[in-house]
Amino acid sequence: MPVDDHTIAVLRLSLIPGLGPVRLTNAMNLLGSPDAVLNASTHALRRVPGIGPKVAGAIADGRRAAIERAHQEVDAADRIGARLIARGSPLYPPLLAEIDDAPAVFSMQGRIEPGGLDQFPVGMVGSRSCTLYGLEQAERFGGALARAGLTVVSGGARGIDSASHKGALNAGGRTIVVQGCGLAHAYPPENAELYHRIVDEDRGAIISALPIDTAPQAENFPARNRIISALALGVLVIEAGRKSGALITARLAAEDHGREVMALPGRVDSQASLGTLELIRDGGAALVVDPADVIHTLENAARHHFEGTHAARFVEPLTNAAAPAAASTLTDLQQSIVQVLAEPMSADDLATRLRVESSVLRSELTMLELQRRVSRQGSKFAAT
Repeated sequence: MPVDDHTIAVLRLSLIPGLGPVRLTNAMNLLGSPDAVLNASTHALRRVPGIGPKVAGAIADGRRAAIERAHQEVDAADRIGARLIARGSPLYPPLLAEIDDAPAVFSMQGRIEPGGLDQFPVGMVGSRSCTLYGLEQAERFGGALARAGLTVVSGGARGIDSASHKGALNAGGRTIVVQGCGLAHAYPPENAELYHRIVDEDRGAIISALPIDTAPQAENFPARNRIISALALGVLVIEAGRKSGALITARLAAEDHGREVMALPGRVDSQASLGTLELIRDGGAALVVDPADVIHTLENAARHHFEGTHAARFVEPLTNAAAPAAASTLTDLQQSIVQVLAEPMSADDLATRLRVESSVLRSELTMLELQRRVSRQGSKFAAT
């Protein structure tokens, strides 16, 4: 698959030792473009925040070697049918781009629609060593949230992650897997069929910020957790013990990324739920017992994201943030939905009436709910 010049330039920069995501972003902001950074003098590089004389010299020395490495990465992506998505690309998720250390480039199998079907992502995490209760609830929540038009984001790990992805797929929804290895590897191996299903059925994507051929290694998973948190409007912890990595993701979501954090309570005498219960007890997460609680918790964040004000909402909150977005411009399809729902109607009947695919309709209904233009009345929807 052809790779544009912008992606090649950012990829080259990302492969230069010493030029991590934060420094790379600072360099592009100061110098104006990836090409400008690639052609900058050592003196110019030293002006970039976080880059001193030693790092500037190392960056200048590493630029030539990065050319060959970039071409190798492009060939590796082509070999497995993956795309490379660079910061600044229209396909780069805007929620991920908000964080300071967002990956400069990630590889992707499948498809993400940041401004369409995948506009409202929710992270779902939990323990690999989970109980049957945890698996059941992960599938339940994953399915219900996907049916509501949200995209389920998780890490593809055994246990809660896998159950969340499966719940979304079985409900006919969308899901994004963030791998802790390069996309040349399916990890864990037993999920290879799940990943193929996501790609082959066009139901989301498998992504990784690591080079294509990177093998699974424990030290790569914390960075994977950061991406899960950053990609989502909020993170739901289904079941986690005291030492679960899911608690790290929850902390990143709340403290580093300003995301909503929710947790499902489990048995008070279950070791598998102690971390989750303590998270709720200590005020680190909102307690949820039903998928509708998740949608309600994410409502404000989703409205800001829809209006393009999500990144600034913690710094410069809107004076009327709690008001419905009634003034937002509706698409032709959204206007048709509101008109037809003058009389309450089920989602299936509405899809038939408007001759719209169910997956598209679910996404539009969710956006209209978040704008408070449509409300649920039992199993039906009605214009408000």
